[in-house]
Amino acid sequence: MSTGTTPRTVGEPRDGDGTAAVPAARKAPRFPSAFTVLVAVTVVVWGLTFVVPPGRYDTKDGSPVPDTYHSVHLTTGFGGRLKDLFLSPVNGLYGVTNAHSGLTAPGGDGAFFGAAGVFLFVLAVGAFITVTLRTGALTSGVARLAERLQRHRTLLLVVLMALFSLGGTTYGMAEETLGFYGLMIPLVLKLGYDRMVGAAVIMVGAGVGTLASTVNPFATGVASDSAGIGTGDGIALRLLMWAVLTSLAAWYLVRYARRVLEDPARSLVPALPEDNELRAGGGTTEPLTVRQRVVLVLFAATFIFMIFAVIPWADLGVTFLPTLGWYFPELAALFIVAAVVVGVLAGLGEKGTANAVVAGAGDFIGAAMIIMLARGVTVIMNNAGITDTILHALHGVVSGTSSGFFTVLMFLVNIPLAFFVPSSSGHAALAMPILAPLADFAGVGRAMVVTAYQSASGWVNLITPTSAVVMGGLALSKVRYDRYLRFTAPLMGLLLATVAGFMVLGAALA
Repeated sequence: MSTGTTPRTVGEPRDGDGTAAVPAARKAPRFPSAFTVLVAVTVVVWGLTFVVPPGRYDTKDGSPVPDTYHSVHLTTGFGGRLKDLFLSPVNGLYGVTNAHSGLTAPGGDGAFFGAAGVFLFVLAVGAFITVTLRTGALTSGVARLAERLQRHRTLLLVVLMALFSLGGTTYGMAEETLGFYGLMIPLVLKLGYDRMVGAAVIMVGAGVGTLASTVNPFATGVASDSAGIGTGDGIALRLLMWAVLTSLAAWYLVRYARRVLEDPARSLVPALPEDNELRAGGGTTEPLTVRQRVVLVLFAATFIFMIFAVIPWADLGVTFLPTLGWYFPELAALFIVAAVVVGVLAGLGEKGTANAVVAGAGDFIGAAMIIMLARGVTVIMNNAGITDTILHALHGVVSGTSSGFFTVLMFLVNIPLAFFVPSSSGHAALAMPILAPLADFAGVGRAMVVTAYQSASGWVNLITPTSAVVMGGLALSKVRYDRYLRFTAPLMGLLLATVAGFMVLGAALA
């Protein structure tokens, strides 16, 4: 897997190392790889720790207490700060936060903060995808599906985006989407689209759903509890938002996809050699064997069960389905076991299955490391005590405003905070106890503050380079970050304006 290789167009000459042979005078500057972007963000944030004064809020039950912000004196010297920078990737993987000091470091006692669970999950998904590909069932199945859906491509894109959006609005589908890129990219290429379409179906679909969360326990649930209201408060407005924003995103994607289908030269992602090989496969496909059908059923069932296992059915009022409460450790185990079962049933044998598992994990290691680096940025901020300082400054901005302007301002104020705190649940637990009471003085229901927060968090996490979901998904799709920004820029503007309109509407109806 390449996370920073520049795609080429068909017929482009190649150097001996496989890179594009472009005359020196014509070389255009390349956007840095995902790793370089995250390293740069890490260094910039580390530099801010020497400028932004440290401070803390008193906490109660893990949440900050309003009006308790105070400056703190950190005993960490330059050497300690430098060590935090040096260890940030390690902390991002398996750092532990000490309950007494609030500092995150490898080992020790406290709450686990690192992304080791997500890291292993990505490797397990890579193993599962590769084993399935080695059986030939997935390739044959995608070819058969593409053949049957040639006349229903638009409907396919809309339905898939709606399904991912449904996952986002109900349970905050985020890192879980990383497992779907191996299936989606081959499918859209076979249908004549480009890799951007495949990436956007998943990333934008789930992202817009999370932006308009209705009962998402990690966003709406945590924020509503911190604001002292029920999860169902304000759900009517959020349901309307979800329907409108999902429709808007689907229209935007279909518009781009049709343009690429009609004129591939207008694609923002020049084709890779393997893309053209897949598109070149024509003719009538061979019928699926019984063994291939069994493998495809197991493949689909694994993803369906993953979704079922992470949805909190009890919190949604669904009492006839059990709430398993699975998270990344259980999901990683699920995909590892599924990889072995698929390999055995497909007849790969012990050696073939083991080799496919190792190769698959190796293919996905780049995306896993990106997740590790992204989590390390947050550790640097927390250890330097600047997260609460930034929150305190934003609190002063919204104080004293009222009505519709207040709700729009709350949305805008949460945008920079969402960048610095990419975790939706962490953002909610940190900001809501402080910002929600402001709604009482503005004559606006607290549910609007929750809606403003989750909209800002979802909007930022569609594009922020500190998001493991964005950078990891783009790495798996082999889509450059700058190309993705070009694709999403108009949509981000449309979403920003539409959300602001919903904020005003919500304030008027409160």
